[in-house]
Amino acid sequence: MSTTTAPARVRPPREGGVQANRTGTRIFLAVFAVLWIFPLGWAVLNSFRDYKFTSVNGYLSWGGFTLDNYKNAWDRADFGTHLVNSAIITIPAVILTLILSCCIAFVVARFSFRFNLTLLGLFTAANLLPPQALLIPVFKMFSKVEVPEWVSDSGTLLNTYWGLIAVNVAFQTGFCAFVLSNYMKTIPKEIYESAVLDGAGVGRQFLQLTLPLCRPPLAALATLEVTWIYNEFFWATVLLTQGSKFPVTSSLNNLRGEFFIDNNLVAAGSVIVAIPTLVIFFALQKQFVSGLTLGATKG
Repeated sequence: MSTTTAPARVRPPREGGVQANRTGTRIFLAVFAVLWIFPLGWAVLNSFRDYKFTSVNGYLSWGGFTLDNYKNAWDRADFGTHLVNSAIITIPAVILTLILSCCIAFVVARFSFRFNLTLLGLFTAANLLPPQALLIPVFKMFSKVEVPEWVSDSGTLLNTYWGLIAVNVAFQTGFCAFVLSNYMKTIPKEIYESAVLDGAGVGRQFLQLTLPLCRPPLAALATLEVTWIYNEFFWATVLLTQGSKFPVTSSLNNLRGEFFIDNNLVAAGSVIVAIPTLVIFFALQKQFVSGLTLGATKG
């Protein structure tokens, strides 16, 4: 006689326990969301308050609301000039970074050759070193690179927008190429085989097939790169000598007083500086989220 053992019954999780876990998770996330947003919200609130009122009644009081902080911050920091400087640096740097990283990622993902991963690692290596370690070599190199007079009066890349654009592209291309190459590898090879049968060359495969499919990661990277390059100030202090060419992040230093700091005025200036990046984020929010969640549902 053969005996069979009945399979063990798997008890489904109790509905009450699952609901309690969900409630606890939501409370945990809500608490940390409030802790994360509170400093930003507090700064925005105080940017609309008068300094004299808060100095007398304290920052925990309510009242003293005014719009003068924004007007005074705009005039004192010369945001108009420095916002244009940031646009001159950020827009070309982001465009060049995405173009070059797309080309690198396409070659690495589409073709297999001996130094495939080595090439990608070479471009990614720039993100592994802190910029402070490269300060002196980059400064000396830029001071010796000769450029035409229409680029720089001094004849070198120092104190030029082109120098800042070049250094930002050099440091950001590796990261973007790494992200895009991983996404391009997920594109089915059958699509490229069909394109080859239809007579599409490498150029058409890149421009008309790969780039349209890479719209979500490109939007996500564009949002990140605009934020990083726009807020970057380290290389500006190293490569620029004229204050009139400095990016907008330097304008906040003009709001510091000689004997005291008007925190409400600085908060208003910080909000003004943050507006362009917020506009970019909300404009590309849908593509940004879809770019971040690529591959989340793939097995």
